[in-house]
Amino acid sequence: MHLIQPYKAIYSCMLHSNLSLSFSAMDLMRLLTVALILILCGTETLSGDGTLVLDYYKETCPLVEEIVRLNVEIAVAKEPRMAASLLRLHFHDCFVLGCDASVLLDTNGDMISEKQAVPNLNSLRGFEVIDEIKYILEKACPYTVSCADIIAIVARDAVVSRGGLGWDALLGRRDSLKASFSGANQLIPAPNSSLETLISNFKQHGLDVGDLVALSGSHTVGKARCVSFRQRVYDVSAEEHYDPFNRYTTFRRILRSICPKSGRDNELAPLDFTTPARFDNHYYINLLQGNGLLGSDNVLVTEDHEGLIIEQVWAYASNQELFFKAFANSMVKMGNINVLTGNEGEIRRKCRFVNT
Repeated sequence: MHLIQPYKAIYSCMLHSNLSLSFSAMDLMRLLTVALILILCGTETLSGDGTLVLDYYKETCPLVEEIVRLNVEIAVAKEPRMAASLLRLHFHDCFVLGCDASVLLDTNGDMISEKQAVPNLNSLRGFEVIDEIKYILEKACPYTVSCADIIAIVARDAVVSRGGLGWDALLGRRDSLKASFSGANQLIPAPNSSLETLISNFKQHGLDVGDLVALSGSHTVGKARCVSFRQRVYDVSAEEHYDPFNRYTTFRRILRSICPKSGRDNELAPLDFTTPARFDNHYYINLLQGNGLLGSDNVLVTEDHEGLIIEQVWAYASNQELFFKAFANSMVKMGNINVLTGNEGEIRRKCRFVNT
């Protein structure tokens, strides 16, 4: 009887997900194998010692990363833009309270969700993908895998799904018991931030200038709303006024056709016009050509008076593999910001709510 339950759970998950994609026999066998192996492994969680580790779920949920990877692939196949949205979830989670899945909590009673904060409202996406993964994991290995770890693995797999380099996922995070609406409004960098503000913001989270430049490369995929880049389009610098080679004029004309001075706030433009669906180093090439979409992108070049950041931008523009490795290292570093481990926080049963 116990061996039948996981198969029923996986079949139920497939019906619950309402997926429009067809599953091959290989995919179905993979899911059924996951269910069988996980049910044989028990559900006792590992004790934490305050640090994240590799293979944290080796004994308790050994195929958690396989389950996450498959579901990310499905979500991105249905909507390629979802890769960037899932990656962004990890950033917006870690920069508020820490990498603790506080960003996933819905408003409840006196606690206002971070989803309602200005940087997130009508902008942050991918919550349903996380919900789906959590549903499957709760069926396979109940009360074991944290929502915070799911976000971290999902971000890695989203990068890989668009051609980027993966990295070893350090796991063992636990989920917060609260959200911070005020923190989300104050701590997430604005799209028109100055370089000084960006450096200070990243430093506040234990990240240095090198991490800032590397992690900014996440803008090689995804889209931004008109309201996020309007100021960049219509505030023209003296250098841009004198533009005999039309270095800036053509790109600005394109952006103004998408985003007028007023209205159409939610109109979208790709962060990387060259290869918008690929995770590559074209973001840095765009910066050197004056074609960064956001003001906070372009300041890496225009406000770097010492030239050290520009040197790093040139290096990544010239060497994609160098960028990939730096990005992976900085993602691991970011994923360690103020994590909850051991007996801190909890393992939520549903990512949108604390346990009751």
